[in-house]
Amino acid sequence: MTDRTQVAIIGGGPSGLLLSQILHLEGIDNILVEQRSRDYVLSRVRAGVLEMGLVDMLRRYEAGERMDVEGQVHQGIGMCFDGSQYRIDLAALTGGKTVMVYGQTEITRDLYDARDRMEGRMIHEAAHVALHDLETDTPSVTYEKDGQTHTIACDMVAGCDGFHGVCRTSIPAEKLTAFERVYPFAWLGILSETPNVSPEVTYAWHQRGFALCSMRNPMLTRNYVQCPMSDTIDDWPDDRFWDELKMRLPVDLANTIVTGPSIEKLLAPLRSFVVEPLRHGRLFLAGDAAHIVPPTGAKGLNLAASDIHYLSTALIAHFQQDDEKPLADYSNLALKRIWKAERFSWWMTHLLHIFPDDGPFGVKMQQTELDYLFSSPAAMTSLAENYVGLPY
Repeated sequence: MTDRTQVAIIGGGPSGLLLSQILHLEGIDNILVEQRSRDYVLSRVRAGVLEMGLVDMLRRYEAGERMDVEGQVHQGIGMCFDGSQYRIDLAALTGGKTVMVYGQTEITRDLYDARDRMEGRMIHEAAHVALHDLETDTPSVTYEKDGQTHTIACDMVAGCDGFHGVCRTSIPAEKLTAFERVYPFAWLGILSETPNVSPEVTYAWHQRGFALCSMRNPMLTRNYVQCPMSDTIDDWPDDRFWDELKMRLPVDLANTIVTGPSIEKLLAPLRSFVVEPLRHGRLFLAGDAAHIVPPTGAKGLNLAASDIHYLSTALIAHFQQDDEKPLADYSNLALKRIWKAERFSWWMTHLLHIFPDDGPFGVKMQQTELDYLFSSPAAMTSLAENYVGLPY
């Protein structure tokens, strides 16, 4: 059985769904192929600090209505060290730019609803997805479903299927260069139906390790502590987590914490990863298929969104104007912003985490840099403009 479309999109997460939505509204036919079920995709709870570039895209492409009702606009972030609390006033430092707190799961749900309203073609539980003839003018995608082999003939393939997906591994290894840094610690995070620790996302440096207090809504919080990579979730019963979080926060803030049972607990290793180039023939990589950032700077989903901005712009130019230059420029253009986000995430990670091999000298350098940060309007402005998101 063979289908025909202009763009085959591999991956049903937010980047693939957003690309599908944009192309549909621009009159470009597409089919989205996802190996997992929709319920599985929607069960993945991820970060939720959105740059205004992503917020504006969701609004522009008819998927932002619920976000504007339920999302929380934050004009600043909190930072703590040496027992004191500080605030980075994002809006004041960037000429009014802010961030939106709204869960990635909710974005995914909104995009699915938008694609359903427009009767978008989406295939879930597609097994053995494979890409073919990528270096020709007639690429195709095959998959198995309901005991049958299906083929999608297409003009372009968008690889939005994540770090472990099939798209990047469909490119010959000798055609790619990978850059990677694995960090020597992990994050232990819990989701709990408790009041937010702070009204804004708050980061903490402590000699015991990093901590982060974030939220999904006023009564659903996601909090994290740095832990050794050798730890397991069983090593962290709820009481231990809450006790450790309180120790890493200033006393006044710790005393306000309302604890409660975790409804989800995860252990997340941290890494930086980029692959170059983002194009192989008619295949274009975007999102986690192309890069991973440590979550410290809240850039993962936002970086995927900027990829989709560049890729959708290039595909629209190709199909609507017969202009090939934006597709030729996609990889270089997207990588410039990717590396800037990688730099910021790397810097935030080095600033706020305890690195076991850095010793007392490394701790002193972090304390000194944090002291400088909060005494320098220029340093705070640099952090703020990166946190709210560099322009596309």
